[in-house]
Amino acid sequence: MTSVQDPPPQDVQLGGMQPPAQGGAQPSVEPASPARTVRQTGFMSTVAALLRKELLLELRTLESVPGMSLFAVSTFVVFHFALNRNSVEGDFAAGILWVTLLFAAMLGVNRLFVADADQGGFDAFLLAPVDRSAMFVAKVLALLGYLVVLELVAVAAFALLLLGSPLGPALPGLLVTIALGDIGVAVIGTLVAALAVRTRARDLLGPLLALPLFVPIVIGGARATSPLLVASHPAWPAVRWLLTLGLYDLVFGLIAFALFDFLLED
Repeated sequence: MTSVQDPPPQDVQLGGMQPPAQGGAQPSVEPASPARTVRQTGFMSTVAALLRKELLLELRTLESVPGMSLFAVSTFVVFHFALNRNSVEGDFAAGILWVTLLFAAMLGVNRLFVADADQGGFDAFLLAPVDRSAMFVAKVLALLGYLVVLELVAVAAFALLLLGSPLGPALPGLLVTIALGDIGVAVIGTLVAALAVRTRARDLLGPLLALPLFVPIVIGGARATSPLLVASHPAWPAVRWLLTLGLYDLVFGLIAFALFDFLLED
């Protein structure tokens, strides 16, 4: 009687499993490669895209810049009638200018991350294959743009309502001083806004955290601006105050850039 034997089992290749080689060699396992590899977007292109989004959002909503400019002009009008003086100059004028610009800037700082927090922008950004620091740079540049527009309106109103004299000779030095102050306000304001936006009392916590850090900027800016606002003989700002503002901007810029990644993920 003839017996029927089962055929010998065939080697089965599954996934990346290779059949055993002759001579007792161990089978090798090759992990399957993904179909597509997600490539991280370049840093500068990410910054440009985020900055464009910020500027378009402000153009459509007009939430920050008009309020900042109106606050500054209203403050100068109040000072004009409250002081009952034809003009101010020197330390007095510099103090009024810088304090007004500072409080007007706080309105923009408080609104900087509100749309991202309320509409899920943070979560979408964290899921994107981009460098986290790109958001910090874009927000700083956007806030700098807001401050530039604010100061175009505020400085003109200040010269008309309080200074009583043209800014022609003092304008170059004033522009340099205000630019250094704006960088510090934008860097510190962006860091503080990112820290306070996820808290319940963000409108209160933001100014409480930012104002003590803005004090050196106000002191340096007012001391540097004071010689420029002397009507009789305006002089160039003292170099030490300009260097102080520049060093302060550099230190806080490095600190904020290093901390923003951890702050954004938390």
